[in-house]
Amino acid sequence: MPLSLTSWLYDLAFLILLPLLLLPLIYLLYQRRHDPCKKQPRGDDDLKAYPLLGRLPHLVRNQHRLAEWSVGVVKRSPTHTASFKAAGLPGVVITANQENLEHVAKTSFANYPKGDYMLSMIRDLLGHGLFNSDGDQWLWQRKAASYEFSKRSLRKFIADTVRSEVVDRLLPLLEQAARHGRTLDMQRVFESFAFDNICHVAFGEDPACLAEEGTATPPQASEFMRAFDDVQNAMVARFRPPESLLWRLKRMLDIGSERQVRQALDIVHGYADMIVRRCRERGESRDDFLAHLVAARGDLSKESLRDVVTNFLLAGRDTTSSALTWFFWLVSGRPDVEDKIVREVRTLLRGSPRSSSSHGGGTGTTTTTTFGLDELREMHYIHAAITESMRLYPPVAMGMHSSKRDDHLPDGTFVGKGWLVNHSMYAMARLESLWGKDCEEFRPERWLREDDTFQPESPSKYPVFHVGPRMCLGKEMAYIQMKSIVSCVFQRFSFQFLGGEERPRLDLSFTLRMKGGLPMQVTKRPGEAALG
Repeated sequence: MPLSLTSWLYDLAFLILLPLLLLPLIYLLYQRRHDPCKKQPRGDDDLKAYPLLGRLPHLVRNQHRLAEWSVGVVKRSPTHTASFKAAGLPGVVITANQENLEHVAKTSFANYPKGDYMLSMIRDLLGHGLFNSDGDQWLWQRKAASYEFSKRSLRKFIADTVRSEVVDRLLPLLEQAARHGRTLDMQRVFESFAFDNICHVAFGEDPACLAEEGTATPPQASEFMRAFDDVQNAMVARFRPPESLLWRLKRMLDIGSERQVRQALDIVHGYADMIVRRCRERGESRDDFLAHLVAARGDLSKESLRDVVTNFLLAGRDTTSSALTWFFWLVSGRPDVEDKIVREVRTLLRGSPRSSSSHGGGTGTTTTTTFGLDELREMHYIHAAITESMRLYPPVAMGMHSSKRDDHLPDGTFVGKGWLVNHSMYAMARLESLWGKDCEEFRPERWLREDDTFQPESPSKYPVFHVGPRMCLGKEMAYIQMKSIVSCVFQRFSFQFLGGEERPRLDLSFTLRMKGGLPMQVTKRPGEAALG
């Protein structure tokens, strides 16, 4: 029987049988939701088991706050691992155990692919691209990307592109906001910056999303950004009951949220197809990643190249912007960290002459010093501060794998065939056994040696860039972007968070966003001329 037909029949059986199996669970959740005497469940509840349903109701009930809830769950377990299983259904494991993560992502990599359950959920958006494939389909894309990202010429191209985007667009935007006292949603600013940058580096395109206030974003790029966000939110909702039980049927009937997904996907795919078409029209005249891929693999279909585009847009825009959003929020509440960042920049400025760039501010011209690759490597404190921020708020907060056969994790936890194993990087950062009693504090110094140089940790302890064969190829690109932005922006400006005293709420999509954005007041740094 063809694989596609088999998969379709499996999905149909799943749609028919699963609601019947989960009727007791749905009734239980309904009763809890409508019982005023019941409090909202916490991560430190007793996780009691129910007949037939086991502890699965706790997982379902907390799907909307999975990252925060996972902290309490793993802290209660001696091995920092918990299993959730109902009769007749595959189990789910949540772990923050360092050895378990090493086992799943590296040692037993072949047994823990992403799996068809996860891949099928988001295939509409990412197709069979690098971040949504297993086996040979994943391997050839990984090799092609690895070859390109290993080139020093690409790293220099990235640094030059970031420098241009910072000087020509980001700094003038901040200058205007500071002059006129306007509040900026810095999360949206960083998303626009990262989108422009990844389009330039990977596809040779300039969507010009990051523009000065009063300058409209090109309609096609703006429409794409909105549609891309809408599709991601809908894909994440597919993993949560009751949508996880209904989305296939809704898609087949083209109704409700799945009809909106289809319409948004038309916009996303149309934009990606335009990028592919322009790349082929240019031939080999450009140095971007997509042009090199087309030259090396001329047999690739339009759909395969579209998958490359959507996958790189997701990785290049959302992860970097997430990291920068949480970093700027953390630093805004820590003037001591901000002072150390400024001092490190000043120290570098006193060294050999650097590249100075001017940007207009409406009433004059301001000079900002930018840094090359070698200077960026000398920014040990900034590197530590960014790393510490991502430890507490990893851009990808949860990772998911599927088990191909029965297995036992190093801590003894049983994993059955077809079970899902989720490792919570968000929870790992909050374990005293890994990071000490100050694990929940933002302390960049934990990454510095006695001589104030940066000291990395093992990937299994700090899996922000993943572990094993799927380790992130864009790690250096991300640090180049973030250190360039931080070193240039903090030369001139300081930021005040306007969202209140409480921590911003998490918005767990494909990446860890900040619900409601990051509203900030931008001010010129006192004595900023001394930094120029």
